[in-house]
Amino acid sequence: MTEYDVLADVYEWLISDAKLPPAEFAASFDDVLSLLPSNAHVLDCSCGTGQLAVGLAGLGMHVVATDASEAMIRRTAELSEEFGASVRAVRANWEELPEHFEDDTFDMVFCVGNSLHHAAGATGRGAALESMSRLLRPGGRLVLTSRTWERVRARGSRLDIGDRLVRRNGRDAVVVYRWEIAPHWEDEHHIEIAIAQVDATGLVLVRSELLSCWPYRYEELEVELHRVGLRTEVSTFILRPRTTWWSRARCRHRALRPWPVRAVRCFSLRRSSRLAGRKAAGEWRRPRTAGCRFCR
Repeated sequence: MTEYDVLADVYEWLISDAKLPPAEFAASFDDVLSLLPSNAHVLDCSCGTGQLAVGLAGLGMHVVATDASEAMIRRTAELSEEFGASVRAVRANWEELPEHFEDDTFDMVFCVGNSLHHAAGATGRGAALESMSRLLRPGGRLVLTSRTWERVRARGSRLDIGDRLVRRNGRDAVVVYRWEIAPHWEDEHHIEIAIAQVDATGLVLVRSELLSCWPYRYEELEVELHRVGLRTEVSTFILRPRTTWWSRARCRHRALRPWPVRAVRCFSLRRSSRLAGRKAAGEWRRPRTAGCRFCR
């Protein structure tokens, strides 16, 4: 499992301006949050630096945040203290979740920020999804975002250098992604992320980390979700020539404003109360194109 211990200290440079405030991060999921009671129990697994978890706690929910990285958990606890939010932060990877929580504990589980591809192959991914599904109460939902790996692999190995300076904590930085795309889908891929900070004297400080990832096709993920007792309720997955679009998952009979997604597929999944009859039922939405930027 990839740790993110180096990037944890500079992770805010990877979060978009719009999602840096915790309340705004939580508001980007207001469509699914509207389905919850005010005192809902929510898990944010792979919580990163805690923006979403703290934003959810600010809405009065009972929030638990987990991450495989000890450094990310430390930063989540610090952010919770800064905002006076009640968030229980626990270091745990996906497979360890059942060791910390009883089955049927949460009304909603979030797995966002393109984190699922860090699970080691189909076996690791299946184990992660099984753990998340077990923790959901009957009728509960898993909210998942993921890169569109069909597009990522099509572009091949490359170097992506940010076209603007990102300013955080009074310091500018350039974000660089180096992609190592393996020949086959099932092979281990790599993403190296570097944050090149420029200090007041003009010196450049670089923090970088090489991360392992195992991509998957949309159809594979659908099968794996159904296998652990989840059925797709809403999906924004679509393949287009563009890498950026506006979309908003919609609940039936309710119109909602759009939200920005960049090369991301977002699932809202409901756990079946009768796991013996796992029938897939999907609702597809075609997003409207726009030129926004998105990253967690």
